[in-house]
Amino acid sequence: MSIYNIKFDSGDGRTIEIETGKLARQAHGSCVITVNNTKILATVVSNYEAREGVDFLPLSVDYQEKFAAVGRIPGSFLRREARLSDYEVLISRLVDRCLRPLFPEDYHAETQVMLSLISSDENIIPDTYVGLAASTAIILSDIPFNGPISEVRVGRIDGEFVLNPTKSELEKSDLDILLGGTINDLNMVEGEMMELSEDEFLAALKFGHKAIQRQCEWQMKLLEEMGGRKPAREYNHEDNDETLREKVINETSAAIREVAESGKSKKDRSEAFKAIIDEYVTQFEGHEEQDRMVRLSKKYFHEAEYNQMRAMILESGKRLDGRKTTEVRPISTEVGYLPAAHGSSVFTRGETQSLTTVTLGGKLDEQLLDAPMLHGTSRLMLHYNFPAFSTGEARPNRGPGRREIGHGNLALRGLKPMLPKDVPYVIRIVSDILESNGSSSMATVCAGSMALMDSGIKLNKSVSGIAMGLITDDKGNFQVLTDILGDEDHLGDMDFKVVGTEDGITACQMDIKINGLKWEMVAQALEQAKAGRLHILGEMNKTISSPNVELKPHTPRIEMVIVDKDFIGAIIGPGGKIIQEIQAKTNTTISIEERDGKGYVEILSNNGENMNAALDIIKGIVAVPEVGATYQGTVKSIMDFGAFVEFMPGKDGLLHISEIAWEKTPSMEGIYNIGDELEVKLLEVDPKTGKFRLSRRALLPKPEGYVEPERKGPSKKPHHRNDRNDRGDRGPRRG
Repeated sequence: MSIYNIKFDSGDGRTIEIETGKLARQAHGSCVITVNNTKILATVVSNYEAREGVDFLPLSVDYQEKFAAVGRIPGSFLRREARLSDYEVLISRLVDRCLRPLFPEDYHAETQVMLSLISSDENIIPDTYVGLAASTAIILSDIPFNGPISEVRVGRIDGEFVLNPTKSELEKSDLDILLGGTINDLNMVEGEMMELSEDEFLAALKFGHKAIQRQCEWQMKLLEEMGGRKPAREYNHEDNDETLREKVINETSAAIREVAESGKSKKDRSEAFKAIIDEYVTQFEGHEEQDRMVRLSKKYFHEAEYNQMRAMILESGKRLDGRKTTEVRPISTEVGYLPAAHGSSVFTRGETQSLTTVTLGGKLDEQLLDAPMLHGTSRLMLHYNFPAFSTGEARPNRGPGRREIGHGNLALRGLKPMLPKDVPYVIRIVSDILESNGSSSMATVCAGSMALMDSGIKLNKSVSGIAMGLITDDKGNFQVLTDILGDEDHLGDMDFKVVGTEDGITACQMDIKINGLKWEMVAQALEQAKAGRLHILGEMNKTISSPNVELKPHTPRIEMVIVDKDFIGAIIGPGGKIIQEIQAKTNTTISIEERDGKGYVEILSNNGENMNAALDIIKGIVAVPEVGATYQGTVKSIMDFGAFVEFMPGKDGLLHISEIAWEKTPSMEGIYNIGDELEVKLLEVDPKTGKFRLSRRALLPKPEGYVEPERKGPSKKPHHRNDRNDRGDRGPRRG
């Protein structure tokens, strides 16, 4: 067993160790990345043959954090790792987006990259190093791959960029960007920031790419120590016919170009393209290889579409829907569309439409997080739904996939910096995409911003988003496209989503499909994105430009009462009895949290009277009874010697039979019934037991000539010497 390892400074003061040959040796490539106590195991396996009929790369990337890595047992019913959490899915997507463009286009064998956090340093963010781990595992194998790549995180503290900030450092950072790429290019960027300018954003990318270059170089040094890279395996996954390819492209390109330049809608354009290829393949009816000829013709027709649409944009600057390269599609906006929602909006841009709702809740609505590196609760959620009908398709609804999770997270990151920190509500934003032709995640941002303002949440500024595209050729020509269509995303070289306010960028996501991306291309994309973002904000502001002053009438209100922590038990009561009674009586929802030595009591209700009633009860429980004060009480129980009266919420005192009236009360029979209300005076609080002594007669006028009856004093009977109660003499001792 040959074990190789290499250590190097990552550029942030920490040492990275790459080890291979010790674990997972039957995988086609494997390694362990170590940074302090953090260890990430990366493996890759790729089948040698592709499945029949597959004409794409079936790549799956799975990142999973083991609970043992942080010394925890899973909180699920089965007490084991289950399906990937949303956080793990997001990290898997980041690595996938970095790796996928670097496999050969004609490589179609099923490939699986697995990344496992097997040990964790609590202050190191492991997702910073998973790209490095995945790339190293692949280049150690014989799988064809145009890497290596790596990923780094860039933060900024006090105006200075920080490479791979720790958790504690990231809390002080106004920037959190993950970026990945090769020695020569970036091909993935995603992050959030506090209104960063375009120049600052570009500087952050350049800063991070230098670290990526360094990590790629160290991967190559490891290969050198091992004797060089293995020869790439041979493969032949595609069935091709060059004669047919040339024939299809030559005979369909003119018709394709005519449709591309017609400016038709997505539906009409798709039908026109389909008509061309359907007509073309009729010539193969009865051919001995009809199925193969039809299949290959459709494949080459798609290549002709790709070539003609790109050439049209580069040559004339004209796009599929007739727009200029810098033009945004027509926009329509509306708020308050759903009267029963706490906030709602409809945002339509071209053929992309989002119906977004905002729901406000209390502490009990917080999202529970149970992942190794994310444990606790979240008060802000954004869920993105992409039903099949939005693209005119029919397919089963299987719940949110990785794409939905990723798009929702990007929109959430763009809106979050503009939410005030003192929002008392748990917020759930839901974007239902009703129509889609490109950039539905950015429609979600715009609709989400408007729905938040419609709900009355005091969003600091309006937020909009726009998707930018790029078309290039091998001669160095390029066109940056503002507000791309779905086809422009599919056929283009870049998908660059930029979210922000009028004053700066709050989130971004960039995927690059080509090598040779130049910084001037990114700079131009940022400038066009800014102009497009401001245009969209202007359209949104025509409908709503600031948050509604008042919440909707049916929106629940929240009141917070801060009490001494010693009163938490009194409010909850034994087994939760008191708090449950308050909620049932006032029809409110109450939650209590202890923070910093105080009890934070949250009351949620959509009825003012109920809210006030709950507040009065809780304030009564935490109030300190005052001796000599008068209270309105309720009889809770009756004994032979008096009645117990609740004179403050949760506080009962004894009204002794002798304190009911000035005249002697012979018995309690018929005097009071349970539930009777009466005024009482607090005479004293027993300093030892804390019990309360009440009086009713102290509030009644004393009868004229009333003489206080003589109370019996202690017994005058002398103690007998041998009295057992005389502790001074207990008789002779036993022994």
